[in-house]
Amino acid sequence: MKQHMKIAIQGGQASFHDMATRQYFAGHPVELLECMTFGRLCDALANREVDAAVMAIENTLAGSILPNYSLLERYNFHIIGETYLHIQQNLMALPGQRIEDIETVRSHPMALHQCSVFLEAHPHLRAIESFDTAESAREIRQNNLRGVAAIASKMAANRYQLQILAEEIENLKKNYTRFLILLNKEYRNGTPPDKASISFRVSHEVGSLVSVLQVFREHGLNLSLIQSIPIPGQPNEYAFHIDLLWQNEDDFHRGIAAAAPFARGIKILGIYKSGVIPYDHTVRQPAFSG
Repeated sequence: MKQHMKIAIQGGQASFHDMATRQYFAGHPVELLECMTFGRLCDALANREVDAAVMAIENTLAGSILPNYSLLERYNFHIIGETYLHIQQNLMALPGQRIEDIETVRSHPMALHQCSVFLEAHPHLRAIESFDTAESAREIRQNNLRGVAAIASKMAANRYQLQILAEEIENLKKNYTRFLILLNKEYRNGTPPDKASISFRVSHEVGSLVSVLQVFREHGLNLSLIQSIPIPGQPNEYAFHIDLLWQNEDDFHRGIAAAAPFARGIKILGIYKSGVIPYDHTVRQPAFSG
């Protein structure tokens, strides 16, 4: 991997994507390409405007980001890593104001969802969706907007010199987002991998999905995630995204080969070292264990 990398992220500087990028690439200089949408992020990587991309895929409070699974289906990127970021949401505004002075709150829809309990407790606050948490903070400072607050990170408050009116307003304190590290080509950094992301389809026969999962179980593979994604233009047809963990990589490859008769179009999206959730030093509990 290059020493100096250009990375595509969704959002701007001081966004959670920025923080996740700097967490994963700690110690390496990175240049950010700020993208308004995940579609733009994927186009930038596909067109080789950047060396890599960092994309959120799921959150412990809001769940899976389904459109991003669809993007993984559309593009042939390689997942080469993951990182989990502790998400702390804060209400911020220009200095000298109180919560009572605020009329509207701007932030990314995911952030607003994560802070729904706080917003319900302050019914005078009108929530307005934006494309990014940090961008909402930047616009308040740039346009000197009074009576307007943003929900964003403390890093954004510091960067744009905003006053935090309420700290850590997320509904769930163990609020973590999982980010995928994407490249155009397969890459191994020398660290032994213990996780893979795959996708496949199954027939409409009764028990077809169970048959695939049973094969994985028999080969000692732990299922850490399963997500179904509708296939556009094909009613009642779904692709399944699965994350698998193992003790021995050979078990994974043998399991994939054994599952082939039961699963259509198995695609290995990435083989990589699993990330660590900071609060308990584990990846999510497996749904089954071999």
